[in-house]
Amino acid sequence: MPMMTIINAIDGMPIYILILSLSYTLTITARLPAHPNKKRSSSFHSASVCIIFVSDMREFIIADNQDITKAGMMFLLSKQKDTALLLEADNKGELVQQLRLHPQAVVILDYTLFDFSGADELIVLHERFKEADWLLFSDELSVEFLRQVLFSSMSFGVVLKDNSKEEILSALQCASRKERFICNHVSNLLLSGSNVAPARSVPKDDLLTPAERSILKEIALGKTTKEIAAERNLSFHTVNSHRKNIFRKLGVNNAHEATKYAMKAGIVDLVEYYI
Repeated sequence: MPMMTIINAIDGMPIYILILSLSYTLTITARLPAHPNKKRSSSFHSASVCIIFVSDMREFIIADNQDITKAGMMFLLSKQKDTALLLEADNKGELVQQLRLHPQAVVILDYTLFDFSGADELIVLHERFKEADWLLFSDELSVEFLRQVLFSSMSFGVVLKDNSKEEILSALQCASRKERFICNHVSNLLLSGSNVAPARSVPKDDLLTPAERSILKEIALGKTTKEIAAERNLSFHTVNSHRKNIFRKLGVNNAHEATKYAMKAGIVDLVEYYI
């Protein structure tokens, strides 16, 4: 939106200008009232002003509850010239609240860390905030999920956390311009039709190792990666690696989907789950 601002360019007298475009230098000729203590041969003066464009700058919501990822993303976005505001959301509720306040923002979402019940719920949220743009930013997502989300709207793009810095920057720049970005790895997956281990309708006991079953149970009971690591005296990255392997083997994308598998497989029972 254009906005009015004031500059004190000449003898402390206010000059009003309209901010319209980015990085243009404009010469303004202004008629000023005569200064009571100075004599002037002419009442016309010029000043060069740098005009700043604010309407093309975007707000970004970083929807990710991993501190290191948020810090890295904030650093990259802070270097972008078109970043107007950086916001955070650690869970689905906070994300909805931020979207209410900033409905035209770019959402950078790690779907695997949020408690969406499935792709349909994410698509419904997008339908609710149609002016927002979405960049899925995760370690790994199933092809079935990607197809469903990416084919639902051009507002969804995707880049993976293990992509190069250049590819991640390209994704951010595209999202800022309301352009879709799909990283090379995901493009190849969609074209080839391959998938990471698809979820099985009848869970089998040999699908996960004993350690993975134990960690899956903790995830299903609502514990975070940090909490599991602290209880087991393991590093965050070790538990996070187990989590990725579990999701890949089960063909699920987040804790909600993994919990449904755990309940079907008898890894966690309803009594434990609802306590």
